[in-house]
Amino acid sequence: MFMGEFRHNIDTKGRMIVPSKLREELGEQFVLTRGLDGCLFGYPMKEWANLETKLNDMPLAKKDARTFVRFFYSAATECELDKQGRINIPSTLRNYAALTKECVVIGVSNRIEIWDEARWQEFSEVAAENFDEIAENMIDFGL
Repeated sequence: MFMGEFRHNIDTKGRMIVPSKLREELGEQFVLTRGLDGCLFGYPMKEWANLETKLNDMPLAKKDARTFVRFFYSAATECELDKQGRINIPSTLRNYAALTKECVVIGVSNRIEIWDEARWQEFSEVAAENFDEIAENMIDFGL
């Protein structure tokens, strides 16, 4: 299970060190793609396979399903850690998530997320302000 918050920089070539606490579970190869809320999602290969199964079961006749699957898959890329524990984030994904230099990597249960530091700070502040209300709404999901 992924958890925690880590601050790292992206160099001018688009490389970022994956936090050592996340590397083992992530594996030598994993999939990185567009996420929600303007971040990137990174999935271990096993989790990606589980997600693929669910995405492949989405109804092709539904426009939103087709759009989501296209957008999600079109930017997906397999990443491989180099000897220094870095990955190269393609420019398409860096642009999508507004990643320039300072970023935040967070663990979120079955995936990691990579955020632009300023975007993460803004998201965190809003989430913190509304956390009690959000928690109350989680009752609908059985929490």
